[in-house]
Amino acid sequence: MTMPAGSHARARRVAFVDAFSMGRLLLPALHRLGMEVVHVQSPHPDVYLARLPFPEGFVDNIRHDGDVAATVSALREHEVGWVIASGESGVELSDRLSAELGTPGNGTRRSTSRRNKYDMVLAVRDAGLEHAATMVSSAADEIIEWAETGVGYPVVLKPVASGGTDNVVACSSAQQVRAVHARIMASADRHGEPNTVVLAQEFLDGDEYFVNAVSRDGRHHTAEIWRYYKKQLPGGNIIYDYNEPLSPDDPVARQVESYAHQVLDALEVRHWASHTEVMMTARGPVLVECAARFGGGQVPEISNRCLGTNQVDLLALSVADLAEFDRLPTTAYRLLQRMRYVHLINEAEHGVAPSDETMAAIHALPSHAFTRLTQPEGQPLSRTIDVATQPGYVILISDDPAQLQADYQKLREIERDYLYADGPAAAIHVRTETVA
Repeated sequence: MTMPAGSHARARRVAFVDAFSMGRLLLPALHRLGMEVVHVQSPHPDVYLARLPFPEGFVDNIRHDGDVAATVSALREHEVGWVIASGESGVELSDRLSAELGTPGNGTRRSTSRRNKYDMVLAVRDAGLEHAATMVSSAADEIIEWAETGVGYPVVLKPVASGGTDNVVACSSAQQVRAVHARIMASADRHGEPNTVVLAQEFLDGDEYFVNAVSRDGRHHTAEIWRYYKKQLPGGNIIYDYNEPLSPDDPVARQVESYAHQVLDALEVRHWASHTEVMMTARGPVLVECAARFGGGQVPEISNRCLGTNQVDLLALSVADLAEFDRLPTTAYRLLQRMRYVHLINEAEHGVAPSDETMAAIHALPSHAFTRLTQPEGQPLSRTIDVATQPGYVILISDDPAQLQADYQKLREIERDYLYADGPAAAIHVRTETVA
């Protein structure tokens, strides 16, 4: 690893931009490798993640107010050698800061294409890769005309630069396009920014996958490949149901991985973490979207157990020991154990976050390995329509696919019967489960 002369301290200090989610995992990983970390808070972090307790252990917390020169000066005082986007809201700012500092980064030439989903499609198209028919407009009638004279229904509408399935809706009629378009235009995205246009894409029919990778100097190493299983709600919203990892030797995994790495090249993602979502269609892999940051909802100890590595530790290694990182194979993981990552879903209009007692039946499932709830016990829940309204997730691990499926079905039954019920109804069901 090349370092400026006399800059030992600089080489051991990293800056995270918006570390409200994955930063709490990357921080201890870097500490274990002898690195110190500075936090930079952008003006518009994810409004949901910013509500979480902020992780401790940073050397400093620098609030960026739009003055790039002032933030760069503060980072120079800390002798920061790397600037890394910890979350989606930090992608463009980390590009700008690393460019000004002269530290490894992805540059600013394609910066907007790593956030704006329309620019992203244009970059992938210009690279000669298969891509989805896409348009943006502030007028619903333009999207309706585009759908009815071209791609047809259903057509997928979503904000142009949000995330977490925020307002992602498959519309099957002009009337629905108008209603969803109006709702998106009247709302802010997950970073508190007003939506001034709406992105429309052809509905991609096929199986969806994601590839989490870590890159240095344009060399991409795959940390994991998963298949998404999603469900479409009656109103058209598309939410996560469950995910399962693929063996790296799976022919589909190989095809998806190769395409995802080409997308990273098209978007000029040369450094750090990435999360690429791909639909395997009749015409081959097609990009859904790509983010130049970590995949969300990771549990490194579970990934280590089932995949032999994890994206967090790979990123830390790419900073602390580039030579060791470069020795890794392109596909850095193995499928050691089967698992199913189940997203909790509250189908009722109301509900409450479950207690430990209410969760006991899920914890007792033979394949249960991990649970994370997003709200404290008794907190009111709304109906699940996106990631922000999902009550949490459960990870099941078993070498027996039939056991995973049986436990998944039982979990969904518990959800429907009583998991989010308030008061006596839940208690009665819990007692019944215990007696049984």
